[in-house]
Amino acid sequence: MIATLMVVLVFALVLTGCKKEEKKESYVFATDATWPPLEFVEDGTLTGFEVELIPLIGEKVGVPMSVKNIPWDTIFAGLANGAYDGVASGVTVTEERKATMAFSSPILSAGQVVIIRNEDAGSIKGIEDLEGKKIGVQIGTTGDFALEAYPVERRAYDDIGLAIEDMLNGNVDAAVCDSLIASDFVLSNENYSSRLKVAGEPFTQEDIAIAVQKDNQELLDLINEGLAKAKADGSFDALKEKWNLL
Repeated sequence: MIATLMVVLVFALVLTGCKKEEKKESYVFATDATWPPLEFVEDGTLTGFEVELIPLIGEKVGVPMSVKNIPWDTIFAGLANGAYDGVASGVTVTEERKATMAFSSPILSAGQVVIIRNEDAGSIKGIEDLEGKKIGVQIGTTGDFALEAYPVERRAYDDIGLAIEDMLNGNVDAAVCDSLIASDFVLSNENYSSRLKVAGEPFTQEDIAIAVQKDNQELLDLINEGLAKAKADGSFDALKEKWNLL
């Protein structure tokens, strides 16, 4: 009886060990769908460059990868506690973030820019003209952090679209966000393109990448492998062109 029990226990331990070594069959990435053209909701459907990039990467490495909509203010906490496997949401690579998460090779380059009303183009030429003014940003973004170095009054919003609406209503003087997002609001969005301008050049330079938990080297390798394959076969550039990111 004891010998039989020992065999059963050993067999169970072997099975448990095998299970730990099994690779995940799919991965889920969080995105805050308030940043067109990277991620947004259109007619009730989640879409955008990164929303399509994630499954493309999965296709290249033969592992299903999908995206779910998560508010920005909780997005990194969810990554840390394992609510999802990664974050693909216009995430800027910073030294502070590197301390708690790992990043793929860059997928885009961007910089923070100032968005203004057309009628303010004569007085606001760039970040240097915002001293003492009220500036709208999305809370917890690199635009929010970048303004800490400038003598302005920051007004934080849950998404950048709310900041821009408040600017158009005269409640703030300008808005700051990354250049990729700004180009969509100023150039592509029919509700805003005739009313907004970008003032000056980007006042920061940033790499945007996909974030994973710091110790998840297996997923990081898969992402980088998929990105490399997509860039090599032209599908990555085709996706950028589709979303006017060239």
